[in-house]
Amino acid sequence: MTDTRGPQTQQYAAGGSGALPGERPQQPAQPYHPPQAYQNSPDGVRRPRTGARTTPRTRKARLRVAKADPWSVMKVSFLLSIALGICTIIAAAVLWMVMDAMGVFSTVGGTISEATGSNESNGFDLQSFLSLPRVLMFTTVIAVIDVVLATALATLGAFIYNLSAGFVGGVELTLAEDE
Repeated sequence: MTDTRGPQTQQYAAGGSGALPGERPQQPAQPYHPPQAYQNSPDGVRRPRTGARTTPRTRKARLRVAKADPWSVMKVSFLLSIALGICTIIAAAVLWMVMDAMGVFSTVGGTISEATGSNESNGFDLQSFLSLPRVLMFTTVIAVIDVVLATALATLGAFIYNLSAGFVGGVELTLAEDE
């Protein structure tokens, strides 16, 4: 068989320079010195390199939310719904106390009695109808319904998101970090 690669084959076989065509010839091994941000000057004052960046650099990463775990979504939404329910009950109690201290219930109750022409014994009593225990019971029922519905809807939303992310790939996010 005839060697058609030319004279380079004999050079490599004979132990030539060892470099492949297009490569730089190997230099003797020296220790690696990484580039320094400050150059050492003879007077001991550190001065920045001319090529060093002076403005902060922002790193960015593109991520894709491919799947939302329904169990995790359910746990988090349940806890957030409980917190929202507690805040709703406290807000209703504080609002009722402020309105009672301002005399809103007695004023509105008096206006209703005058408008309907009824006296106190057989007319509509707004203060007993909108008492604090009754308002808090109604608010608690609404908060419990809200906890159940919000948890169920968030979990259902996670399932629907996972189905749609399988088709379109999910939501892409770009996260940035300032250095």
